[in-house]
Amino acid sequence: MNGLVMAAQLITALAILVTLHELGHFMAARAFGIRVEKFYLFFDAWGFKLFKFKKGDTEYGIGWLPFGGYVKIAGMVDESMDKEAMKQPPQPWEFRSKPAWQRLIVMVGGVVMNVLLGIVIFSFSLLHYNKAYLPVREIKDGIYSYELGRKVGFQTGDKIIAVNGKPVIRFEDIISTRTLFGAEITVTRQGIDTIIKVPDNFYKTLTKKNRGYFIGEHNVSYIIDSISESGGAKKAGLLATDKIQTINGDSIITFGSLRDHLYQNAGKTVEINILRDAEEKSITAEVDTNGKLGLALHPKEYKLHEYTFLSAFKYGISDSWEAVVSNLKGLGKVFSGQEKASDAVQGPIGIATIFGGTWDWQWFWKITGLLSMILAFMNILPVPALDGGHVIFLLFEVVTGIRLSDKFL
Repeated sequence: MNGLVMAAQLITALAILVTLHELGHFMAARAFGIRVEKFYLFFDAWGFKLFKFKKGDTEYGIGWLPFGGYVKIAGMVDESMDKEAMKQPPQPWEFRSKPAWQRLIVMVGGVVMNVLLGIVIFSFSLLHYNKAYLPVREIKDGIYSYELGRKVGFQTGDKIIAVNGKPVIRFEDIISTRTLFGAEITVTRQGIDTIIKVPDNFYKTLTKKNRGYFIGEHNVSYIIDSISESGGAKKAGLLATDKIQTINGDSIITFGSLRDHLYQNAGKTVEINILRDAEEKSITAEVDTNGKLGLALHPKEYKLHEYTFLSAFKYGISDSWEAVVSNLKGLGKVFSGQEKASDAVQGPIGIATIFGGTWDWQWFWKITGLLSMILAFMNILPVPALDGGHVIFLLFEVVTGIRLSDKFL
């Protein structure tokens, strides 16, 4: 069942991305009076179609192979070229009869549409799902640095000022790919500005398990909300009204220090000193392999800043651009030999597993927005058969006035 959900999410995302990408080409072509012979979602390989109808000069349909789609533009040299038609004199409604600048706009139409889609998805996800963000200025006592952060050079209490020399407003930007691929982070430590250099291979140290144990807004007090019936805390006799003072002799004051000590003692037995009804007691508890004790904790809440339509759009642009930048960095590591292409590039099955086996709309839109930006970036690369390949030839024609032959193309 999980496999079906993954496949359904991948196909749905592809349908959205491909339809809007090809719609960008379609709208640009029709704006310049260019005839579009076919507009297909998915490929009608070997002429087999699930559905089709014709309106005006265009045949619309759905193919059977769910890994793409296309528009067939009259008079255009591409993989679906009608060679017999190309032998005839150019017609006014054909792509080849239009000025180079119009043909250029038609070719970038798909990429532009994917960029706009990515921005819209990122923006509305912030507005609808996230709703608010934690401003860095609200973390008045500074960050809590876990072991991974301490290895880089962070200390608990550091107040973050800037990333790569630029002021940072949202705390989430500090623990995103903006820093995980390497960055210089300026912090105030005991009144003195200090620069911490995050190495460009830092992302390799992060796993699904330890990702939340880098730096956090957790240098705050906490309350135990409840005790799980099956965790180590319940077995040890810990009560929700207890106040944990030490673990293995180390002082526990903040939410971060509690999480940190439990994580460091995952799968072990710990000595916990508690305060219960003004009386100190010592208990022994078993921490599970995930660093959990079976406590539902409630950290001190910060004042969040709600997204407005304008701020969501602003950060939507920023987040979608960061998606492209992080992929450029990743591609650069492949070309430099720091990463294997097989590890860095995901195929359809790999992409499907990213969506997960349950349908979570927030996660679905996040991945779809990311894929939209990646699709735009990959399509604009100057590779023959991609949009970027056509763009390079058309830019050459615009600059030099020399039109490349159909045979060359």
